[in-house]
Amino acid sequence: MAEIVNLRLVKKRKAKEAVEKTAADNRILFGRTKAEKQFDREANRKKARFLDDHRFETKPSSTEDDPDGK
Repeated sequence: MAEIVNLRLVKKRKAKEAVEKTAADNRILFGRTKAEKQFDREANRKKARFLDDHRFETKPSSTEDDPDGK
């Protein structure tokens, strides 16, 4: 025979697990020291600056140079 399942309890259990997962994610995201946050900001700034400094500049394609005139 199949096991009888109370859907109300399953729904509540699933909602509780979702809340617990959100809380765990928030503890990781917001439960950091000021030094850790500052370190991450500085690392992201350095990464963005490095990428900007090493970007290849390309000429924009112009329709005036198109021999077909399209």
